[in-house]
Amino acid sequence: MVKTKEAVELVGRIKDLLWEKKAENVVALDLRAVSDSLDYFVVASATSAPHLQALERHVQEKLEEEGLRPRPTEGQSSRWVVLDYGEVVVHLMTPEAREYYDLEGFWADAERV
Repeated sequence: MVKTKEAVELVGRIKDLLWEKKAENVVALDLRAVSDSLDYFVVASATSAPHLQALERHVQEKLEEEGLRPRPTEGQSSRWVVLDYGEVVVHLMTPEAREYYDLEGFWADAERV
């Protein structure tokens, strides 16, 4: 797992990996000032279920090459995938799921990074 000072670098790395695979509307949120238990979210949209899977696979494979593996998560779906890297949690969503769950609206007080 990453340490706090490395978390910002990891956020940037994840954003780059998502852009490589043409993720849409990539946003990173610093939740430390508004949550006692969460540090950073990276949220991105996929254009389809296959695109969602490709984004998930790309991020996981590239970070595994760097020795980082996500924590196991439950409840993955064809509309929303969560990759938990400890201080950095990645949410990959279809546009419909992203609009419905509105993580950015829920965490509107969080700083964007």
